[in-house]
Amino acid sequence: MRNSEVAEVLYEIADFLELEDVEWKPRAYRRAAQTIETLPKDIQEVYEDGELKDIPGVGESIAEKIQEYLETGSLEYLEELREKLPEGLRDLMMIEGVGPKTAKTLYEKLQISNLDQLEAAAREKRIRKLKGFGEKTEQEILDGIKRYRSKQERFLLGYILPSAEQVKERLEALDYVSKVIIAGSLRRMRETIGDMDVLVVSEKPKKVMDFFTEMSDVGRVVSKGERKSTIVLTNSLQIDLMLIEEENFGAALQYFTGSKAHGVALRGIAVNKGLKLSEYGLVDRENGEKVAGEDEEGIYRVLVSSYIEPEMRENRGEIEAAVKGELPDLVKMSDIKGDLHTHSNWSEGAYSIEEMAKKAKSLGLKYIAMCDHTKSLPIARGLDEERFKERQKEIEKVNNEISGLTVLSGAEVNIDSEGKLDLKDSALSDLDFVIASIHSGFKQSESKMTERILSAIQNQNVDAIGHPTGRLIQDRPPYNVDLDKVFKAASDTGVIMEINAFPTRLDLNDVNILKAREYGVRFCIGTDSHSVDHLNYIRLGVATARRGWLSKEDVVNTLTAKKLLKSLR
Repeated sequence: MRNSEVAEVLYEIADFLELEDVEWKPRAYRRAAQTIETLPKDIQEVYEDGELKDIPGVGESIAEKIQEYLETGSLEYLEELREKLPEGLRDLMMIEGVGPKTAKTLYEKLQISNLDQLEAAAREKRIRKLKGFGEKTEQEILDGIKRYRSKQERFLLGYILPSAEQVKERLEALDYVSKVIIAGSLRRMRETIGDMDVLVVSEKPKKVMDFFTEMSDVGRVVSKGERKSTIVLTNSLQIDLMLIEEENFGAALQYFTGSKAHGVALRGIAVNKGLKLSEYGLVDRENGEKVAGEDEEGIYRVLVSSYIEPEMRENRGEIEAAVKGELPDLVKMSDIKGDLHTHSNWSEGAYSIEEMAKKAKSLGLKYIAMCDHTKSLPIARGLDEERFKERQKEIEKVNNEISGLTVLSGAEVNIDSEGKLDLKDSALSDLDFVIASIHSGFKQSESKMTERILSAIQNQNVDAIGHPTGRLIQDRPPYNVDLDKVFKAASDTGVIMEINAFPTRLDLNDVNILKAREYGVRFCIGTDSHSVDHLNYIRLGVATARRGWLSKEDVVNTLTAKKLLKSLR
């Protein structure tokens, strides 16, 4: 799929236009890029089917540019923009906090035009001397550079998963392949992925390796052998394929799934039992007889009595819990009945309420909460009290016309810098589901940030706190907040903590979910969808919930709409 490639071209255009102080075009290009980035269909196929202008946010002008790029591999308009500005200046804008104006100032005042020069200037304390800058800004730039460079080495789970599954499906379609499974951190559903491990069972290894190394989207073949080959796709994802014997498949799967810490702990238990665990099986050290290895369940049954789900294998107490028989029955995708955070074109969403509802129904959901933004976010076309009343008419119309799915009237209300909500209580009380979120002022002190969230929790109309730490994976760190105080208050009041399933958020993350779980907090999963295709991200939220040891009872999305509404305070 060339979606990421095309999206990156549009992002670059947006950045250059911002550097030229163009007002509205950058946002249009970014919106188109975000939509293309998450399309389930290859943009090449969309073009060949003549459907480019059917993509939300892609008008005639942008469609023509996409067509030119897909046909020629380059774009004259982008080349013209590149020629106007110093090479490398856009790289500066990849760093959090370095926007167009800052990038231009750094170039004009200090002749900085690439990341190495930016890092050197920050370390040499030259940036703090510029008007409007300071020591804190300098450190934030250094932190941003560090995050950016680590970002180049790892992929976001939600964005790389479709490519990984596509490779798996191709291999499964081969009649000479009997078994294929993805292992490693992808199987554990970690939020970022370094590379991909694939285990295959086949009696025709040469044919498998030939097919694997000759796929159309292979950018480079690193190595090719009889039992193992490594390739790098055109999207830079490295994939290791290993051929495994059927009788050792479970042991190999356990070994290559990891994590390393989990594997070390499990092998230690094997040693204490007089056994040896490796990718070839679980064997008796005295007589060499194989005790288990054909499937994972047998290995875990012998060593710790209970099977440990892949998402839990991080050596965070799961082995001890298995031995005691105290592992939770993890929530499953099949348990989920609704999505509790979606947006429509009433605010910054790309699709109508009806379109979002129909897509949700096609995915098997029974309800969605339409949580459009509120008025203090004009950039997101936030709604005021009157527009929420108007939207309600459309929600009622959709609910009357679509059977089998309920659209809940909700809002993602903004928590301002003083902890106040930007919608009147009378308007909030008319809604079915209210999420309160912070969208600005991320650099306030820990005590101030905590007070803001606690204030929102105390509002009797607030049902959930959205993306509670405000992080953007690889781009923006969590804001400073005392989560223990937040979780305690949420538990005391019945306010729900959101697991935001959008790939760049996954917030709360697994570690914080584990902490909140100790306080008896309830959780909801919301995709934060701004497009019909984003609704598929619900599975990322479920995976994160599983990594946080949550059961069906912990997640309110597993309730019917009727029971959910009754359960809200």
